[in-house]
Amino acid sequence: MPTIELTKDNFNDTLSQNDFVLIDFWASWCGPCRQFAPVYEQASEKHGDLLFAKVDTEDQQELAASFDIQSIPTLMVVRDEIVIYAQPGALPQESLEDLIRQARELDMDEVRKEIAKQQAEAGGPAAE
Repeated sequence: MPTIELTKDNFNDTLSQNDFVLIDFWASWCGPCRQFAPVYEQASEKHGDLLFAKVDTEDQQELAASFDIQSIPTLMVVRDEIVIYAQPGALPQESLEDLIRQARELDMDEVRKEIAKQQAEAGGPAAE
């Protein structure tokens, strides 16, 4: 599946309509971003069941700011509308494949339970 461009207009719909999304926050002037791009594209071709997306941080400053993106490239993995990974830095192909494998293996029911527990302990929405 080809990589799609995310904007503030299609971001929420895209995440709500896809169970597993990888997002590359990048900019055209960023050398490490340009180095990571072919690795990311190759992974998108290999994992056709996942959605690979990109956010141009220059064009979508508001969207990048909403996720507090301060360093690029930043890779974010979202499953079931929950951010399960968000780290800056260009990953080599082996590390990206390992991250995808680990993200696939995550038990999302356990993740949701842990989030609810943390919110309850912090007096968040789940405690009300």
